Amino acid sequence: MSLTAVDLFSGCGGLSAGLIESGIEVVEAYDCWPQALDAYRRNVGDHAVQLDLSDTATAIKWIAETGADLVAGAPPCQDFSTAGKRVEAEQANLTTAFAQIVCEYRPAAFLMENVPQVRTSSTYERMRRDVTGAGYSLVETVLDASRFGVPQLRRRFFVFGHLGNSTVGEWFADGLEARQTPERLTVKEYLGDEIDIKFYYRHPRNYSRRSVFSVHEPSPTVRGVNRPVPPNYIGNHLDSAPPGKVRPMTTRERGRVQTFPPTWKWPGGDRNADAELLVGNAVPVKLAARVGAAILDAIDR
Repeated sequence: MSLTAVDLFSGCGGLSAGLIESGIEVVEAYDCWPQALDAYRRNVGDHAVQLDLSDTATAIKWIAETGADLVAGAPPCQDFSTAGKRVEAEQANLTTAFAQIVCEYRPAAFLMENVPQVRTSSTYERMRRDVTGAGYSLVETVLDASRFGVPQLRRRFFVFGHLGNSTVGEWFADGLEARQTPERLTVKEYLGDEIDIKFYYRHPRNYSRRSVFSVHEPSPTVRGVNRPVPPNYIGNHLDSAPPGKVRPMTTRERGRVQTFPPTWKWPGGDRNADAELLVGNAVPVKLAARVGAAILDAIDR
């Protein structure tokens, strides 16, 4: 069967691009950041709408007009992330908005992506209670992107809900397992001759951590910042090479590690702050594609 979807908190379109690659038709996408919407429209399509999704009543009206079967989305995760302050505040409320939209619109299925830390939050506990109370059976899982076609050690939580049929969830879980590789994908394996460096710098959260990595391993998690090597940085004993002989990845290279197509157009020049944030916040395209394919297989079975 054909499956139509809407993408909430779409950003620049990583989740949409992956779902489309899997065979799911994304009929509309919503975000409130103009730069993200511009990137989405340039690369995915003109079906992106500027909308404040905390206004759930308006959002539900828009979504209802599409008749979408699947509500997908990646609410902002900074309130839950290890990189943030871990205080559940305004952005955590957007996860609540996602749940409210699902419960009131009642699509056949929904998919939400977030950081693994969301599972222990009071916000997600409320969401879980609400969507199960609305009749959804859930599959909750943490996926390592490097085992799903992405050359990056990026662990993300996915929850898939199906209205009224727990067997579909079991088939979805089986589909994910079938699409997981035993080996982690490296940067060089994925990019091949596209990348002409052996090592690169990724700014650490603190200088007790490693910051220089080899392309012959999966990348660490691509973040929303991309800083140059500090002039006085002396390195870490875990670094793969001396820091003075390496550079950070370019915006394009980071986008490729997130598995965006090589033709993807990013705003501004290299290391443009908006572009770097869009890259780091995105759902990796190939990960979304494999998750989408598992959803289609489960519903078509």
